[in-house]
Amino acid sequence: MFLNCHSYHSLRYGTISIKELVDQAVHFNIKTLALTDINTITGIYDFYKLCQDHHIKPIVGVEIRVQDELYYICLARNQKSIGEINRLLTAYNCDGIEIPKANPDFTDTFVIYPLENIPEQLADHEFIGIRQDQLNFLMKPELKPFIHRMVILHPVTFTSSEEYELHKILRAIDHNTLISKLTEADYCKNNETFVDKKKLLAQFYHEPQIIENTKYIVNSCYFDFDFSTPKNRKHFTDSRENDFELLKKLSYEGLSKRYSDDNLQAKARVDKELRVIDQLNFCAYFLITWDIIQYSNRMGFMHVGRGSGANSIVSYCIGITDICPLELDLYFERFLNLNRKTPPDFDIDWSWQTRDIILEYIFDKYGKDHVAFCGTNVEFKYRSIFREIGKVFGLPKDELDILATKPIQEHDNNSVSRQVHYYGKLLEKFPNQRSMHSCGILISEESITDYSALEMPPKGFPIVQFDMYTAEEIGLEKFDILSQRGLGTIDDTVKLVKEKRGIDIDIRDTSLSKDEYKCNEFLSSGKTIGCFYIESPAMRGLLRRLKCDNYKVLVAASSIIRPGVAQSGMMREYIFRHNNPTKFEYFHEVFEKELGETYGIMVYQEDVIKIALHFGGLSAPDGDVLRRAMSGKGRSLSALQKVKDNFFESCKKLGHPEQLSMEVYRQIESFAGYSFCKAHSASYAVESYQSLYLKVYYPIEFMVSAINNGGGFYRTEVYIHEARMSGAAVYNPCINLSEYQTTVYGLDVYLGFMHIERLETRLAQLISEERIQNGDYTSLENFVKRIPIGIETLQILIFIGAFRFTKKQKHELLIESRFLLGNNKVPFRHPTLLEEPQKDYKLPSIERNKFEDAFDEIEILGFPVSFSPFNLLQTRYRSSVMAKNLIRYHKKQVKMLAYLISRKHVPTKKGTMYFGTWIDAEGEYFDTAHFPNCLEEYPFQGGGCYLLLGTVEVDFHFPTITIHKMAKMPFIPDPRYSMDKEKSLEAQRNLHEDISMTWRKPYPQEHEIGLPRRKNT
Repeated sequence: MFLNCHSYHSLRYGTISIKELVDQAVHFNIKTLALTDINTITGIYDFYKLCQDHHIKPIVGVEIRVQDELYYICLARNQKSIGEINRLLTAYNCDGIEIPKANPDFTDTFVIYPLENIPEQLADHEFIGIRQDQLNFLMKPELKPFIHRMVILHPVTFTSSEEYELHKILRAIDHNTLISKLTEADYCKNNETFVDKKKLLAQFYHEPQIIENTKYIVNSCYFDFDFSTPKNRKHFTDSRENDFELLKKLSYEGLSKRYSDDNLQAKARVDKELRVIDQLNFCAYFLITWDIIQYSNRMGFMHVGRGSGANSIVSYCIGITDICPLELDLYFERFLNLNRKTPPDFDIDWSWQTRDIILEYIFDKYGKDHVAFCGTNVEFKYRSIFREIGKVFGLPKDELDILATKPIQEHDNNSVSRQVHYYGKLLEKFPNQRSMHSCGILISEESITDYSALEMPPKGFPIVQFDMYTAEEIGLEKFDILSQRGLGTIDDTVKLVKEKRGIDIDIRDTSLSKDEYKCNEFLSSGKTIGCFYIESPAMRGLLRRLKCDNYKVLVAASSIIRPGVAQSGMMREYIFRHNNPTKFEYFHEVFEKELGETYGIMVYQEDVIKIALHFGGLSAPDGDVLRRAMSGKGRSLSALQKVKDNFFESCKKLGHPEQLSMEVYRQIESFAGYSFCKAHSASYAVESYQSLYLKVYYPIEFMVSAINNGGGFYRTEVYIHEARMSGAAVYNPCINLSEYQTTVYGLDVYLGFMHIERLETRLAQLISEERIQNGDYTSLENFVKRIPIGIETLQILIFIGAFRFTKKQKHELLIESRFLLGNNKVPFRHPTLLEEPQKDYKLPSIERNKFEDAFDEIEILGFPVSFSPFNLLQTRYRSSVMAKNLIRYHKKQVKMLAYLISRKHVPTKKGTMYFGTWIDAEGEYFDTAHFPNCLEEYPFQGGGCYLLLGTVEVDFHFPTITIHKMAKMPFIPDPRYSMDKEKSLEAQRNLHEDISMTWRKPYPQEHEIGLPRRKNT
């Protein structure tokens, strides 16, 4: 009888989760239940499964609303019917085709109209819903002719009075208004809860036809979904047999290119993999991925294939990945085995500049009816909840800021704040809006709208209405098409070296950069800023602690930096064992046998599975549950709990000490969602080495490319500093030498117009385009005649020194700009054959302070270019010890002057601490640790230079200064504002710093792990 139920997937409307909805039906002994969320099918597959579990007949459908007006409720008679509903919504969402208010073009779908929207004619599959509180309306003569086509309509939207208030809050959030300003039309009736079925039917006792019509619909709807059958595109060619033959042909061709003809091990591995791939019917998945790579290669794009797919020699031979699985002894069964029913996991990265072109190819090649992105539900988050609910209750901005930014303990304890907290807690984990999955593409055999309506987010590619977990459950496996700036940096460097030096670099030839002495030297000393994945302070410190000087150690480092290993406390242990290979004990003989390569430490997902199987005695299915949890794919806490129970039961039977079993499972548990498979780490290591190779041998071009790709971990200023340290002379933008992006001429680097934030992008691009087309600019007047620019923008270019080629002082150019433009923007004027001679203005020369340019640069670019920050300090002190010598000062106190690069917030049991990264006056980097007690007295005060006092701690070749005291050092007063003391201090307050935050639990200390770990000798 309940044909119109809403879950919280009716965004900003419903208040009930799918599970709660089914639990309510069980409580009221309801045997048939319909889910009809507003304009979405997001929850129907979870709903179907839960109903099956509780022996409830599921009916699925959608409530159609346009701008909050209820048009009708659609109920699916069968699976085909869902496609009809989805295509109606898709046409509206993606193509702007209006949804008809009546008589939609359906053949397999029941349509139920509210009394407020009765059409002139009813088709055979169309009915009118009447609510129990509307029964007295049947007395009206105009409704009597429709009684024989009416059904019981009892919507369900909430479960309690507090949820009814929550529903109103959601409606106010959706309307961006105060809850007090909502009208009755904005929210649902106060009786939209489950009621006793017998009592509901008793209300319609005098209208038996309505009851019979309702039963007819209930009995006629039959939604049965097959979750076990794959829904992905079945074939790349025209048949499974031809797919296999093509994959086999490509594999053998690649085998002869990748390996020598007498490599029997490689051939045997290819044959073995091909048999498994064919048996699992995954040939099409491989070939579709290969096809995308082929298009990328034709376009000259770089890609990186990673994920567990890099375990496969077939993927290596056909060019999907560049990782040789034989070299690293990669475990193919981790990637594919005969027990696995889901396709392999290929993560393919492209440059952020080219990814959209790849996506367009996929949509064009496989058809928009068969391709869509996975959706994702963006939940109400802690801070946004308080802000949103506070707005609904009419709180002013200042109070909203306090609610959103300060701990609950600091909120006012008044009635409104208490309501905000109360309803905020109820809203936690509620979906707020749908968004696009960052990379997951679905390619279906049947029309994608057979499974979901599509939506069109701002990005411009359609999405399904469910997430990756639901997609996988129903048999749609995603292709991960990702983007990253690191690849853009590599690709642009190769092109820049070719353009500027005429040198061709085959960066895909991984032998170039896997065993280069100079590269390994840079790697072991942490000189990796700008290099993908290995440039953060934490990673550079790890490389130095490990003295990482080869590819295989880098593969391990790429994984142990992940939160899974670090959170278990085993990153620290790995560092010790790597540096002291004879001074540790294995936890257990299984660890020695299975994890000898990593000193008995679980580093990769494969290691966790090995220990779970061989130490814990778990079954292969339990191992797969763990694998999925570690990949962030598992949603079932109950399944994970079952694995945990099985683990401890099995360990007990095997006779393992309870303390050891508990510690091993603690380590296993830390990996969930935060670990790499070995192949993934290897892929990252290859790209890291490619970056490093270019940094070592073509440092200036590499840093210019890093700057143009938006850098990475650090701000632009740091990469400019790296270019200088590599021998470049860096100059401000110049209208005759600069381009939109930063460019290089020999050792001279000219910053691009893109770095001037207040310069419009199109105008910034036009400056170099016009110069290339019509020659250099000859003067300020010539520039103004050729570029449509306003006076304020022109003055910014003057202040940054873009007209320095004229040899005129800035004040002269500023006065000239006023003569030329006044306060108005002149129309664009093309150069003419007969140019009037330029007016010659004679102005007095003014003695300028040499540091004025640096302060102009800080104001416009955010950092000084003409001078180092150290040159702008009032003090001439430059440190008693320099960064390059810190390793000699273990346990000694040092005083240093340094410029702040970045700091990272880290939680500890005693409060917040920070790790800082700095450069000294020689430009070298070093790191500091700031503990909570020190920070209370000596906090960070924004970007700039600090005087530091602390004790050096050398930890496995890596020095860190534990800070005792620090003070921010003042710049000289800004000479541009010598008459305004407050204004003269403004520039240094605007210096930037990179701040990263982590809210993870503190890493365990050595004594907290409590296992046999180190030998005494």
